[in-house]
Amino acid sequence: MAHLLFRIGHLAGRHPWRFIVSWVVIALTALVLAQTIGGEADETFRLPGSDSQRAVDLIENRFPQETLYSANVILHDGDGLTSAVATRTVDDLVSDLANNDHVIGVSDPYDPSARTISKDGTTAIVTIAYDKDQLGAADYQQAQADTQQVRDAGIQVEYDQGLGYEETSSEPSSEVYGIVAAIVILTIAFGTLVAVAMPIVVALMALLIGTSIITILSAPFSMPEIASIVAIMMGLGVGIDYSLFVLTRHRQNLATGVSLPVSIGRANATAGLAVLFAGTTVILAIVGLQVSGIPMLTMMGWATAVMILTTMLAAVTLLPALLGAVGHNIDRLRVPFVRRRPVDNPASKSARWAAHVTRHPLVFGVTTAVVLAVLAIPVFSMRLGFPDSGNDGNSTTTRQAYDLVAKGYGDGTNGPFTIVLQGGDDVANLGQLAQSVATNLEDVTGVASVGAPTVNESGDVATIEVVPTTAPQDKETSALLSRLRGTTLPEVEKQTGVTVLVTGNTPLTDDVASRLQDRMPWFLATVIGLSFILLMIIFRSVWVPLKAAVLNVLSVGAAYGVVVAIFQWGWFAGLFGIDEKVPIMPLAPMLMFAILFGLSMDYEVFLVSRIREQYRLHGDAHRAIVEGMRTTGRVITSAGLIMIAVFGAFILNPDVTTKMFGVGLSTAVLLDVTLVRMILVPAALSVLGDRAWWLPGWLDRLLPNIHLEDESDEAELVGEEDSTRHQEHALS
Repeated sequence: MAHLLFRIGHLAGRHPWRFIVSWVVIALTALVLAQTIGGEADETFRLPGSDSQRAVDLIENRFPQETLYSANVILHDGDGLTSAVATRTVDDLVSDLANNDHVIGVSDPYDPSARTISKDGTTAIVTIAYDKDQLGAADYQQAQADTQQVRDAGIQVEYDQGLGYEETSSEPSSEVYGIVAAIVILTIAFGTLVAVAMPIVVALMALLIGTSIITILSAPFSMPEIASIVAIMMGLGVGIDYSLFVLTRHRQNLATGVSLPVSIGRANATAGLAVLFAGTTVILAIVGLQVSGIPMLTMMGWATAVMILTTMLAAVTLLPALLGAVGHNIDRLRVPFVRRRPVDNPASKSARWAAHVTRHPLVFGVTTAVVLAVLAIPVFSMRLGFPDSGNDGNSTTTRQAYDLVAKGYGDGTNGPFTIVLQGGDDVANLGQLAQSVATNLEDVTGVASVGAPTVNESGDVATIEVVPTTAPQDKETSALLSRLRGTTLPEVEKQTGVTVLVTGNTPLTDDVASRLQDRMPWFLATVIGLSFILLMIIFRSVWVPLKAAVLNVLSVGAAYGVVVAIFQWGWFAGLFGIDEKVPIMPLAPMLMFAILFGLSMDYEVFLVSRIREQYRLHGDAHRAIVEGMRTTGRVITSAGLIMIAVFGAFILNPDVTTKMFGVGLSTAVLLDVTLVRMILVPAALSVLGDRAWWLPGWLDRLLPNIHLEDESDEAELVGEEDSTRHQEHALS
């Protein structure tokens, strides 16, 4: 593999424009295909095999008239909405909304059969039914135009999440902030604008192609918007990082006096090979989300894997071509006041720090492990739940609508349960039975109100809406669900023979949590097991991958703890633009583990590969640690800062779920490049000494032999260099 990468890098260095033009053609093709056959984001959440999903499927199949997409307009006037003037204004609004595109019906809040005026007469709900299953900015703009006269009359108008989330924003996207921060960090690291431009161009090209591929995949597959967001976060971060490692190695090679194509080839064969294996560990971890059994989570994994694969290929093919195109001008356009420092400096801070840690490995190792363990303590109180409009910012229309509904109709109105009864051939009158069940449900503790049952035309399925007394995310609401599923509804099934299911926001959250709890051991075994095997093959060691697995789990646990403390406990939440305590999104723990474990393996490969390379040269374990950290410490720190900047930029996104990922991922990288890479790894390797590179002979014979960095392929690479030099001399 190293020999192949050398040839690719060498060829790209000699004929750069062939590669550059090929990438431009691929990018344009992908962009055109995305525009012509690409699909739209699909936010439909499904949990196959769960009770809540079975209930949803029954409603969709047996109540086709209720599958229409709807959105609510919330009206509020402290003086009341029952006066003649207010009634006339609202009636006009209903008529105007009914004339909009794709609208097939608008509810009248004054209709006696379906009155939606609050008891105090100050709040009303107008429901708009659409003939499509997804709304856009145009629908929001139409509603805004129609409600202008209502606002002019002094009536407050807010929209629930159906229309409210379509409100457009002129704020710059989060990735723009990430790119700007990355440019600043790269400028400080390299000191020349030409060198800074290389990783940025590679990352942006990979980002363009990766997002186009994801858009194309959105046509045949249900791809949620969060999948693209996570993929962009990962692609931008690792795209710059991977290029940074290859570029740094190329500059080191040039300093030794080798020719340009040979320097590029050697950088590709060493750092480029590390990029391939590091990226492969990330992909293996991400693809492990397939074990979850949750389609949305699986697609998030595949979208991210596609982006990582694209950045890997760009780092080992496009970057060498760009390096060949700029030639020896890589250090041109120096930035004033930024001093260039040699990467391999025996007196560097990284070298002095590594020497200090290796002299006192137990003190540093134990202390750091305790710090990470303390940070992980909040994990034990983690509470899962899907964020809703009640977690949006106080100034957003969705949050205003949520609060108005809660105040006017009760907290539970924002998250009602839907009870679904499915009768068999032996059930004579399902409607009468459903009415009896509804009457009994009114006496259940925690139930605020029970709606009239609705029976489908064939008379075999009935639905009952149950409004809890508490908000969707309250513990009491979960307790009510447990009572219904554990005692009340099983008793109904036993006495009547009907199948009874419950769906809604809280039931779905409960089912997701249960699914993840069942699948998490398999997921962990898959991700950690595959990564362990891959690292064992790369480093020909048992202890190195075992050490990596333990330390990575510890750092991920600490990142989880920080997320719980900020979002669920509310510690320093205001600093991150969070107005309320937020439960942890059920999909976040598994997805974050896959991403963070993979990224931790990234830095593990880059650092330990250099340590092993030095160890193979002279056989001194402690000296190899110092030398490995001396050559990689500054680069890994720069790469980590870039990743932190990219992930941290997404904290600025108003969506609380995106904030959650931004905080979790940036925190994890911060802990990894500081406490783990700079302290725990050298401390652990120092304690292990020569034993760190031990592999049983029988296992060594079974494992495939893959060369990483400058290992046993060094002689072959040198021969390739000599041959190239002879060819160049003959041509001259």
